[in-house]
Amino acid sequence: MSTPLALLDTDVETDLRITVRELLADRCPSDAVRAMYDGDRSIVGKLWKALGVDLGLAGLLVPEDQGGAGASAREAAVVLEELGFAAAPVPFLTSAVVATTVLLETAREGGSEPVSGLIGALASGEGTLALVVPFSTARNGRLATAMVDAAGCLSGEVTSVAGVLEADTLLVPVADGDRVALYAVEAGAVAITPVSSLDMGRQLADVRLDGAAGELLSGDAEAAIRTALDTGSALLASEQVGIARWCLEETVSYLKTRRQFGRVVGGFQAIKHRLADLYTAVESGTAAAHYAAAALAAGDPDWLVGASVAQAYCGDLAVYAAEEALQLHGGIGMTWEHPTHLYLKRAKADQIALGTPGAHRAALADFVNLPAAEA
Repeated sequence: MSTPLALLDTDVETDLRITVRELLADRCPSDAVRAMYDGDRSIVGKLWKALGVDLGLAGLLVPEDQGGAGASAREAAVVLEELGFAAAPVPFLTSAVVATTVLLETAREGGSEPVSGLIGALASGEGTLALVVPFSTARNGRLATAMVDAAGCLSGEVTSVAGVLEADTLLVPVADGDRVALYAVEAGAVAITPVSSLDMGRQLADVRLDGAAGELLSGDAEAAIRTALDTGSALLASEQVGIARWCLEETVSYLKTRRQFGRVVGGFQAIKHRLADLYTAVESGTAAAHYAAAALAAGDPDWLVGASVAQAYCGDLAVYAAEEALQLHGGIGMTWEHPTHLYLKRAKADQIALGTPGAHRAALADFVNLPAAEA
């Protein structure tokens, strides 16, 4: 009989949560995030240095013997929950989780020597990486559209990629017959075109590979890439919970002070019912996200089930919480100056990232051998 997974924060995780939240409260004001929609991205580099280098979060998942913190998915989930709570515009998910997992899995499968160098750069915070696949790619989605010639030069275009604007090295999946090879390409060697994104805190970009020189990391990296995408989806649920929790707490705080018809708005029974429903949903999402992270950290055989359960629920939860926050704030919630729209945009963008809730429900049906409904 397997040991039940502990879902409550350990003392280490609590300390990490407090540290990250205090830093974000000091260094990630909502007006600086809002300025990104006007083209001012100055907050990204400074905030990522504080988190990635000063706190060492860039190498959180890298083993200690490779220069990292040697933490697990549980600690990464804590960080992502706090990043969601602050709508922080940093490449932690794309670099410190997804790209890092690709490299670690590649190294475990006997990847080339350059893999170790890239892991070391990640661990020290000197390098930021991004996996060049569309941010909407689900676990069974197509991974490679790029091609490589005999000289090792890459060609092709990949659209709607997250994290490339902050990355200095790109991990490019390349179609090689029936296999998917993995190449490292310097970001400066390719054409990167930013696109107007719903969530400018995680701006997407199109990547065009016009004969860029690539360094082969693995000739067969499909399993490593899919594991990284699954890991990303499992931990993205924690970011979505952070979004939902901010929306709940901010809305409750506002409704305790907003008065209408001579009464505090939060005292109206209909409002209480909506907040109670929202609270219940957030607590349920928190349990699902914590389970996904704990199962992943423990190497539980059912961690993929936990990941799909968490994504199927938390993807919709974050949007629901943000929409409730917008409505219950009334007119002020519709203003550009109020931060609610930042959370709604992040929630909507996250809802289709790494597979929609519907895609994860379909995957979950396969995992538990649930037959499809007859037409």
